[in-house]
Amino acid sequence: MPRTAPAAASTCPCGLPSPYEKCCDRYHAGAAAPTAEALMRSRYTAFVRRDAGYLLRTWHPDTRPPGIDFDAAPAWTGLEVLETTEGTSFHQQGTVTFRACYRDGGRAGSLHERSRFARVGGAWVYVDGDFIE
Repeated sequence: MPRTAPAAASTCPCGLPSPYEKCCDRYHAGAAAPTAEALMRSRYTAFVRRDAGYLLRTWHPDTRPPGIDFDAAPAWTGLEVLETTEGTSFHQQGTVTFRACYRDGGRAGSLHERSRFARVGGAWVYVDGDFIE
């Protein structure tokens, strides 16, 4: 599915104050995320934008699913990064704990996860995560 650009004045879905075009768009267009947290934020934005190609490209080959079905996916409404450990240019792995809010059938909810990331070929990829609560 092709990516669609939001209105230029809107902030990026990842929660940072920049517009999408100056934030996660560069990663979706092919630039490598410099940290595990930047990758996690860009992946959240890819879920919001339903960009399956990016999600699959940034998933560890050992844990990557064959595809992503957005048909029953909730509407993601906000992201809060709670904790980041390691995951910088000095590390080979890292974790990001976050809470992602959503609406599903008019009902509000949240997903609380501690995600694991690793470097593969020098690039950060999502490995897996544990749900919290």
